[in-house]
Amino acid sequence: MQLPKLDPPFLGYLAESAFAPEQKLPTLNEISSEMNISVGKLREQLEVARSLGLVSVRPRVGMQREPFDFSAVILKAVLFSFATGEATFAQFSQLRRALEESVWEDAVQMLTDNDKAELQQLINRAWKKLGGKPIRIPNEEHRALHLTIFSRLDNPFVQGLLAAYWDAYEASELTRFNSLEYWVEVWHYHQEIVDAICSGDFERGRQRLIKHFSLLRSVPAVDIPEINVT
Repeated sequence: MQLPKLDPPFLGYLAESAFAPEQKLPTLNEISSEMNISVGKLREQLEVARSLGLVSVRPRVGMQREPFDFSAVILKAVLFSFATGEATFAQFSQLRRALEESVWEDAVQMLTDNDKAELQQLINRAWKKLGGKPIRIPNEEHRALHLTIFSRLDNPFVQGLLAAYWDAYEASELTRFNSLEYWVEVWHYHQEIVDAICSGDFERGRQRLIKHFSLLRSVPAVDIPEINVT
């Protein structure tokens, strides 16, 4: 397959050189000589690659090629669109719902016994938090449960978009004012979803998934707090 022309050229250099993820890159001077461009121009192009999460620069490590992560590519743009009002979390959530529904069957059929055990553990941890004193909202378990269900899909675009959704969800803090009753209802649905998966009743699990999407109520627009997405 012929590689498309990438801009800036440093992205093309990374692709054509076929650096493996986590492989150390040559020095700036070496790359500058290979590409026949100035080090100053190369630094500008390097920043583009860093902003896309494709390259990291660390003390005592140097430049390193990073694995492709679609969430790193889109998250900044997603949060920017929320901040400017050019798009909304509700629209992004609609895309996520459609995606999860469409890949549900493939995803759950690939889950292992260990994955299912992990889902049950997440359910148990969530109930302990909701029933504890003080009560704690199981935000970590919420994200982990959904991502675990779709974790076996060999599709970096699906994985990246879902991860970006949860980063945007947490940044938006849309459910921070919801009542305990809301969270209990959410986790009753999660319990039913996981029980259906573990029993092999995948269609029932999908129906409960769709039903539970309606619990994310519409809320007024909120300021998006600054988060580190580099």
